[in-house]
Amino acid sequence: MSFNKPFHRNYRPVLKTGSQAGYSDWAYIIDREYCQNPEHYTRAFLIIQEDLKRLFEFVEPADKNCATYSFRIHELLMRTCIEIEANFKAIFKENIFVPVFNNGSRQGQPRTEKYWNINDFKKINKTHHLDDYSIEFPFWKGTKNIKKPFSEWKDNDNLTWYQAYNNAKHDRLNNFEQANLDNLLNAFSGLCVLLSAQFRDVDFQPGPDNLQTQGYNYFGGGFGIGDYLIVNYPDDWNDNELYSFDWTQLKKEQNRFEKIDYNII
Repeated sequence: MSFNKPFHRNYRPVLKTGSQAGYSDWAYIIDREYCQNPEHYTRAFLIIQEDLKRLFEFVEPADKNCATYSFRIHELLMRTCIEIEANFKAIFKENIFVPVFNNGSRQGQPRTEKYWNINDFKKINKTHHLDDYSIEFPFWKGTKNIKKPFSEWKDNDNLTWYQAYNNAKHDRLNNFEQANLDNLLNAFSGLCVLLSAQFRDVDFQPGPDNLQTQGYNYFGGGFGIGDYLIVNYPDDWNDNELYSFDWTQLKKEQNRFEKIDYNII
């Protein structure tokens, strides 16, 4: 069973039926009811991306430099992972997620946003297929320019780069080396994936949208938000997971969106 309305902050393909399938695949993303203040999240990403590109003026994007660590890299890793957490929480808050404590003195009481963690965020992988995205860095020397930041979730493993972030955050002195270029780029790729899984390549910046899915480019195209990273989208959606609406008609309705109930996932 496909879905006849889009979910909040959940980009997924539309069944390729009908003359409006191409339009319906993206137009709902720029509807103001789709999500709250999307530009708040894309702007933060674009600022981090510019800072990362500036870092590349001093540390060459190359296999040999993946273990490089510094205070600047540590700073970018912290900011990037904070943005990742902010996006995960925004997805929960605009859908349905009301967890409770399972044990202890507060058993059965609501577990507020302050206590949400990476194990909660893993639920979003099931609705957004994060583990099937890959990100490609266009400028690179070597073979490690393609990142699959959520692939460890396929085997229900922990995210190495996210653990490194927590280690370097809570004990920087003894875990400073974990704030290295490789973990930063995996985290930044993860942020790009998370935004792509919500907004595709829409950046919500002033001026007209120029939505393209193909074109002539030295790197082959497929650029995500900010036109720097190349985003490879999931190809493992089942037909019963896809959208099946005609946005030219649905956009006329008052209730155009549905909420995902993460309490049952």
